[in-house]
Amino acid sequence: MRYAHEVGKVRAAERALMARLPDGALMQRAAAGLAAVCARVLPAVYGSRVVLLVGGGDNGGDALYAGARLARRGARVRAVQAGSKIHEAGLAALRAAGGRLLDGDPEPAIAGADLIVDGLTGIGGTGALRDPHARLAALASAAPGLVVACDVPSGVDAGTGCVEGDAVHADITVTFGTHKPGLLIDPGAAHCGVVELVDIGLGDDLPDPDVVAARPADVRPPEPGPESDKYRRGVVGILAGGDEYTGAAVLSTGGAVHGGAGMVRFASVAHPVELVRQRWPEVVTTVIDPGPHEPKVLERVGRVQAWVAGPGLGTGDAAESLLAAVLATDLPVLVDADGLTVLARRRDLLLRPAPTVLTPHAGELSRLLGVPREDIEARRLEHARRAAAELSATVLLKGSTTLVAEQDRPVRVNPTGTPRLATAGTGDVLSGLIGALLAGGMPALDAAASGAYLHGLAARLASAPHPSAAEAPISAYDVITALPDAFRSV
Repeated sequence: MRYAHEVGKVRAAERALMARLPDGALMQRAAAGLAAVCARVLPAVYGSRVVLLVGGGDNGGDALYAGARLARRGARVRAVQAGSKIHEAGLAALRAAGGRLLDGDPEPAIAGADLIVDGLTGIGGTGALRDPHARLAALASAAPGLVVACDVPSGVDAGTGCVEGDAVHADITVTFGTHKPGLLIDPGAAHCGVVELVDIGLGDDLPDPDVVAARPADVRPPEPGPESDKYRRGVVGILAGGDEYTGAAVLSTGGAVHGGAGMVRFASVAHPVELVRQRWPEVVTTVIDPGPHEPKVLERVGRVQAWVAGPGLGTGDAAESLLAAVLATDLPVLVDADGLTVLARRRDLLLRPAPTVLTPHAGELSRLLGVPREDIEARRLEHARRAAAELSATVLLKGSTTLVAEQDRPVRVNPTGTPRLATAGTGDVLSGLIGALLAGGMPALDAAASGAYLHGLAARLASAPHPSAAEAPISAYDVITALPDAFRSV
């Protein structure tokens, strides 16, 4: 896992460590790591043109000390001071190594630099940048040279990933001690480029993480053993589709079939059932009347270990009665799409002891929480956490960064997402896939996070099946067919 900690916890760990170290030692550790990354990405350090954008905080000091190390190796290092304060000891070190503080208009130097180091603000920065910081951030982002951000790109809220104005677009972000949530969550993550973590010795002083992002080794879907049969592997029931939205039935069922379920039971009205039979002959199907339905309607479907309800189901009385029946069970239930619209007016249905997974996009979550969609998109972490607490559910918030939140647990950030998933039906596939993992016995948080990881990975493999291949458009069905390769990759 990649672990991320909120800013206050990072500051507390830094204070604890600094109390045990000689004065200035922690900054020197950070500067050494920053300089090493800068040296590695330059074609040659000697003779390279390096511009430091320096604010008045500790990150400005880190940049100045790193610049001094590069200057001692022959780089032509110039520092641009933003604001009235500067780290005096760092500036003295830079000057002693042959670097200097730039006077006059910085634009020509920034435009002509081989490497620009962003030390304008630190992890404590919030809100929009103001001039001269905003102008320098814009100049750095537009420059042709490489941009390396110190700890976090200036203008990105390290705790949330919010960006409220101009912000540095870095090619590389060198972060110290631990990741910060804003480096993993859009829109901030999109400003970071490649994130390099430098160990400065905080490990023993850091508490449990607030946000985590999986690596391939962390994704462990259920594996059949020698004594497995279709029932032990997990039976998932799917309530999806209707006469208007038949594709959702086929796609969600396909996600479950290729998601490792031992058996898939599908129930709906006659037309989507017939289409599922044609496309997925291994699925056990049940035709149910248009409804409304009595709670006992589920008895006709047969025994399952988890339910998926909502894709293409409709939002009227019939859909509401099915959703009420499935949420009245003592089994794990995933609710998606139309089911979420029903829950927006029937939140009382979520008062249940069994695990519930909700998979909204920002618009669906806005209806569930009564919050404008743009607020959710701007503050994804805050609203995912709020939804998990208010709705007593595991909440998978889809989007450019998919987040999986559960009350009193670190938020999971999915690193495999791709814009290629922004096509109709891919969410239905995800629902069936997570449902299969739930039926296989995975806890709700693990099932949702692993499903998102495998789903994103399948989309990437479908879009570019070979490392040298260019990405191509994909359909939801392409994601289904790539799921076996995704499972093999982890």
